[in-house]
Amino acid sequence: MQYQSAMSREELEDLALNQYFANVDAKDLDAVLDCFHDSAMLTVQTAFAVHSGKDNIRRMFIDFMDSFKTIVHKDFITTVDTKNSRISACFTAELEEPEGNIIVLQNTNFWRIREGKFQEVYVYMSGSNPLV
Repeated sequence: MQYQSAMSREELEDLALNQYFANVDAKDLDAVLDCFHDSAMLTVQTAFAVHSGKDNIRRMFIDFMDSFKTIVHKDFITTVDTKNSRISACFTAELEEPEGNIIVLQNTNFWRIREGKFQEVYVYMSGSNPLV
């Protein structure tokens, strides 16, 4: 399903990079969840994991944020489709475990936007899925 777009390229990039990823890295759960539509779905394609609805997405992010001392997303390359309210980003994720071990992932996310928020998120990651 397509949703009508009212967001510019800059607004879509801001939603994905500054409102979403920056707040994931800051572990600001409320700000992260504010990026999601109430009926959103987040799917980790490479792990066959689906999180449907804000309550399930909230639980997933609580577990994710509690599992790592630091979370860093960087080196973004975005592709934006303003006509269809979609954006994708390739990036590096660096996750520091409590013991100090660093996990480095090369990921790509695809977002479908509805009413200025994420309706669908599809995640492809190079390693084990920490979004369980």
